[in-house]
Amino acid sequence: MASQSQGIQQLLQAEKRAAEKVADARKRKARRLKQAKEEAQMEVDQYRREREQEFQSKQQAAMGSQGNLSAEVEQATRRQVQGMQSSQQRNRERVLAQLLGMVCDVRPQVHPNYRIAA
Repeated sequence: MASQSQGIQQLLQAEKRAAEKVADARKRKARRLKQAKEEAQMEVDQYRREREQEFQSKQQAAMGSQGNLSAEVEQATRRQVQGMQSSQQRNRERVLAQLLGMVCDVRPQVHPNYRIAA
């Protein structure tokens, strides 16, 4: 009987050691999976940064020329507006005097298309 209980004890101890080994293996596997996941995420982030940088450089190259064009158009528009404003300031008094002269200087006359009914 003592040998049977000793055999049972050995089996229980062996089962306990096996359970510990399985638990350790599961922990190692979980750690490896976590590490692999982190490495994969770092690779994805690095790839994303590279692609974003590439996109930004291409966008800058494409938009750079358009940015210059829009700046040139804006500058030309500003010059035209300034020219119109200065022209308006120069001619304002002359135009007002001309308009007032036409309104105040009334010369009554018969229109050339008017026919006297006979």
